[in-house]
Amino acid sequence: MPVYPFNIQLGPLQVTGYGIMMMVGFLVGGWLIGLELQRRRLNRDYASDIVFAALIGGVVGAKLWYVVLTKDPGALFSRGGLVWYGGFLGGVVAVLLNGWRLGVPARWTIQITAPALAAAYAIGRVGCFLVGDDYGGPTDLPWGVAFPEGLPPSTAGNLAAFGVKVPAGVDPSTVLAVHPTQLYETLLMFLAFTVLWKLRLKDWGTGTLLGVYLMMAGVERFFVEILRAKDDRFFAGFTAAQLTSVAILVVGAMLFTRLRGAGQVPAGEYLSLTPAKSVK
Repeated sequence: MPVYPFNIQLGPLQVTGYGIMMMVGFLVGGWLIGLELQRRRLNRDYASDIVFAALIGGVVGAKLWYVVLTKDPGALFSRGGLVWYGGFLGGVVAVLLNGWRLGVPARWTIQITAPALAAAYAIGRVGCFLVGDDYGGPTDLPWGVAFPEGLPPSTAGNLAAFGVKVPAGVDPSTVLAVHPTQLYETLLMFLAFTVLWKLRLKDWGTGTLLGVYLMMAGVERFFVEILRAKDDRFFAGFTAAQLTSVAILVVGAMLFTRLRGAGQVPAGEYLSLTPAKSVK
């Protein structure tokens, strides 16, 4: 089944499917954080604070990571070139710094954002699918998808350039059906979200939920990378993302172990305010 990029032209402005789903992801994430704050009778204004900081820090981090990988400083000002791990780290730094500015304990910030992270990531991967980016290797499975105008198109030549094995004798310009790894990630991270959404009701130590998220995210990305069409398998056949996934898994396990049973911490003055009393 061929899939073409979903773009909307508004005069001189082109809105891509990726951009739309990225914004939807941020909005849904903020909504979920707001629901959790409301359930805990905490200041819902902190949800918008988190979304704004994550948006700025995420975009900057994703671009900087891409520049480091490609060694192309000019990519910093291009429309493309967004790496999820860079965006995640940049967003985390920006959100934690903003929380520190407002006097919100970091453990509370990571606790209430964990389920939203999984949901936002799942939605963002739909955006990758809509622009034909981050797909997998060739497949003859019924749900295989061809991207004639993807980033780049899923032609035999482009796949071979990624180091992916393609059928012998196929013309390099032939568009092949590939694994829709973007949708695999959407499904897996939506399942992760449902688990986290239930676990948020557990009376564990404040902050443990992020440890669970990191472990699930690391495992999910490590195995999906096996199917991805990638040209950065420099480490005994493993991609840079897989090595990063292992690091994230380890950090998640350490965080969960350290905070499990560490008890609850006070929410702080700002987070304890009702929206009507909050002052910006």
